Amino acid sequence: MKLRCRLASTGVMGCLAVTVVAAFGSLARDPASAGLAETALWTPDLVARPEQVDARGLRQSKQRQGPAPLVAAQELATAVTSSASPPSAEQHLTTWSRDIASGETLDAVLADTGLAASDRVEVALALGAEYDLRRLQPGHAVTVVTTSDGAPRRVLLEVDDGVVIEAVFDERLTTRVLTPEPELVPRVGEAVIETSLFAALDRAEIPARFAVNLAQMLGGNVDFRRDFSGGETLRLLWREARVDDEIVGQPEITFAALDLGDVLYEVIWPEDGSGRATIYRDGEVMRVFAQPVEGAQLSSVFGRRRHPVYGNVRMHTGVDFAAARGTPVHATAPGRISFIGRRSGYGRVVEIAHGAETMTRYAHLSAVPGALVVGDRVAAGDVIGNVGATGTATGPNLHYEVLVEGRPTDPFADHRLAAAAQTAARDEDAERRLQEARARLQDLLAAGPTNPPNERI
Repeated sequence: MKLRCRLASTGVMGCLAVTVVAAFGSLARDPASAGLAETALWTPDLVARPEQVDARGLRQSKQRQGPAPLVAAQELATAVTSSASPPSAEQHLTTWSRDIASGETLDAVLADTGLAASDRVEVALALGAEYDLRRLQPGHAVTVVTTSDGAPRRVLLEVDDGVVIEAVFDERLTTRVLTPEPELVPRVGEAVIETSLFAALDRAEIPARFAVNLAQMLGGNVDFRRDFSGGETLRLLWREARVDDEIVGQPEITFAALDLGDVLYEVIWPEDGSGRATIYRDGEVMRVFAQPVEGAQLSSVFGRRRHPVYGNVRMHTGVDFAAARGTPVHATAPGRISFIGRRSGYGRVVEIAHGAETMTRYAHLSAVPGALVVGDRVAAGDVIGNVGATGTATGPNLHYEVLVEGRPTDPFADHRLAAAAQTAARDEDAERRLQEARARLQDLLAAGPTNPPNERI
């Protein structure tokens, strides 16, 4: 009896064991609950699944008991919150550009870009801090870069001589002036004179303003109206400042050779900014002459003329150079300051003695350097004043005189100033410089097509 009870108990226990094992086996094969599966596969909207979460870890969490799935969910949530946010999209920029037309204002041009009135005011203030907007001219260019919402990001104002005013609207406003570094390009030309010097230069597409430079240098030795019978040859060497193939400023003449058949005149202008030129006749130094006003227009010559103020015919005792007020005035030869002050009709005057007999006078000046005093020695090319309209003058100009023993002489014909400059000419090795200028002229003429095409100025 006891034995049957024990066997029965053992059978019952065996059945229970099989049932428990079967139950646990079934639990291991069953999928996780819907809630647990949803938690394990959850990802935030618009955020990629973090790389540090291992898929194997998610599968193993299904086999764990108790709080294991909750831990896995916590780790996933932590990984999501620590991931970087997605990058923001770059703003789209639009570029708009055009030239300013005649009669237009900056505001009118900016309005064409669609900028709001408040933005146009801000742009004008930014550009106006670096450039006087009253100086805007037809041909100046405006470039506007705007963001997708129409706000200005960058504005460029291109003015004269390649200068650009830039305003950048970012976290803070910045403005600056961009000045290009021009390239100095040598130019050469040859003209045959048939009727007049101006016509010959124009026909050869050489800047006609060089006729003024030649008149200043050779006017006392060459009659530009009577000495040309036809066939005379003029060769010129000059330089231009260029920025992106555009000419900046005025060209500067450096060498001229005028062949009249029986005599050869040559002039070398300095490239050091001194304004002092050396004039040769048949290869010999004739004189050293510094232009009193560089690039000025010769407006009145020496001799009898109708006075522009009084209206009667009287002797004009010098030559006049029309130039803008304030333009520097240079001494034409070395000497010593003999007078600074005012004289009737002449206005503010500076006079320079060149030895015992010769004196030069510079009249109608607007100002004289404060450091300049009577007794100072000056060299040819030194600045001794500024163009003005003091005294009897119809407008800004320099009245330049040469007096010999107190009597006015033609500044372009008198050779006494040459004696004061002969030492300087020898010191500068005038013959060597002439040979170098001739060689350079020939080389550029021989280059032919490689020389950039001449442009009228």
